[in-house]
Amino acid sequence: MAQLRIALAQTNPTVGDLSANAAKLVEWTRDAAARGAHLAVFTEMFLTGYPVEDLVLRTPFVDASVKTLEDSATRLAAEGLGELPVVVGYVDRSGLAPRLGQPKGAPLDAAALLHRGRVVIRTAKHHLPNYGVFDEYRYFVRGDRLPVFRLHGVDVAVAVCEDLWQEGGPVAVVGQAGAGLLVVPNASPYEKDKDDVRLELCARRAREAGCALVYANQVGGQDELVFDGDSLVVDASGALVARAAQFREELLVVDLELPESSVPAGQIAYDAGDGTAITVERVVLSDEPLASYPALPASIAEPLSPPAEVYSALVLAVRDYVAKNGFQSVILGLSGGIDSALTATIASDAIGPSRVHGVLMPSRYTSEHSIADAEELALRQGLNARVVPIGDIVSAFDKEIDLSGLAAENLQARVRGMILMGLSNEHGHLVLTTGNKSELATGYSTLYGDSAGGFAPIKDVPKTMVWELARWRNAHTGEHFLLEAAEPIPVGSITKEPSAELRPDQRDSDSLPPYEVLDRLLDDYVEKDLGSAELIAAGHDPALVARVIRLVDLAEYKRRQYPPGPKITPKNFGRDRRLPITNRWREHTP
Repeated sequence: MAQLRIALAQTNPTVGDLSANAAKLVEWTRDAAARGAHLAVFTEMFLTGYPVEDLVLRTPFVDASVKTLEDSATRLAAEGLGELPVVVGYVDRSGLAPRLGQPKGAPLDAAALLHRGRVVIRTAKHHLPNYGVFDEYRYFVRGDRLPVFRLHGVDVAVAVCEDLWQEGGPVAVVGQAGAGLLVVPNASPYEKDKDDVRLELCARRAREAGCALVYANQVGGQDELVFDGDSLVVDASGALVARAAQFREELLVVDLELPESSVPAGQIAYDAGDGTAITVERVVLSDEPLASYPALPASIAEPLSPPAEVYSALVLAVRDYVAKNGFQSVILGLSGGIDSALTATIASDAIGPSRVHGVLMPSRYTSEHSIADAEELALRQGLNARVVPIGDIVSAFDKEIDLSGLAAENLQARVRGMILMGLSNEHGHLVLTTGNKSELATGYSTLYGDSAGGFAPIKDVPKTMVWELARWRNAHTGEHFLLEAAEPIPVGSITKEPSAELRPDQRDSDSLPPYEVLDRLLDDYVEKDLGSAELIAAGHDPALVARVIRLVDLAEYKRRQYPPGPKITPKNFGRDRRLPITNRWREHTP
């Protein structure tokens, strides 16, 4: 058996910032070299960031990606790091002739091996995901190779992200190629309970290929997506050898004992099991195994609990959206309710309470306990708070236009939205919208009112989970949270009955069923796409099924205008769920 020390660079690139990403490549490679690594593995499309969406259809962008890759190889060698092989993701082009239906320029979701100042091998993702948040048939053409490079006597194969998840393709021929190690650069977005699925997948693929597997995953926020890291290493039996922490950058270094190989260099095509042929391309970097050395102790991070995982995802999403888009501060309305309280806490944990601005905007219907809870939250967290009463502003509207009922209620919400957007314009704050997924699903929000803003941290969080996260956060702290306050959310905000307080004695239950009932129904209808008959068969009340389906379907136009927010469930409103606004299909309850 031969030894190799592998460094997994669980990193947070920025989409489009190729120079900064390339500088990080050098920095982290230097760290890997200092820790004695023999191979450094970066994540999928690291040099460009992921996902780049329609940027990949612009010729100058792909040109810049290819040049950055080649310059990075040269720079690593110039800085004395050329002897350390580096696997890194980037965007390349296939060279295919243009044709109708093919993405412009025929780009590739590619990975390359850099060594001694050269790009030694290039490969590309074979399986292009086209489900959920993925739309890669729009952007890429598929690759058809499995590169295998010999490093200190060990044959190392490279496959990219989705190729691990699908049957057939490059991963299916790793065993036939006789590789001793499979490295997989990934940009796999977070959603609840995905870490266990990944580990099981990696273990199964390792057993199928008969070799150890290195799974290096991106971390960080990118618009609606959050990447949680959770990079893994398993041995040929599928046993977990090493695991990185979730939601933070980490250089995970692991020593592996791997079989030596004597397969000659060259190319051979294998049946990939999916109707295609995969060409195995072999190169030799170094034939001789290393002299025996003391192995480092393995590091296996404990997975987070479900609420800790979700909360950490939301904090990271806000932190990166603020930082990567150049904002210095955020602003939000503080109502004293649980949604604004949780949103403020997430923001304070993400960027620090000194950069969070809360605005209390009481109306004549605002209760004293709501004002007290909002003031208490600001005091506990040390965030910036101010009071802007809206009574006189609403009265000025009333003098000019005659509104009643729902229109008058919505006017109050729109006045609050106008105030927040005005302060945003004046001071450069990012407005955080505080609506939750249950409200967004049923249309229980006001366009250009409480839906106004630039980012919606709890957009994909059902109301019942909002309470769960608030209780969890009051009982926990974390080293990557910037808020030091114990129990940052007042108990009154958690225990009070939800109300928009837009009319006397208003309660959410006046318009919506209890959230425990509603969220179960929404999960089945939105997440699982069950029809009315299936919902009733699952035990939901027929009258409620008809009512909720109607509410959800009619609110599509509102959701289309809602700010982006981090995806944490299997199906979020936005990239995951795409329905027409103009739509006369109505499902009837049996």
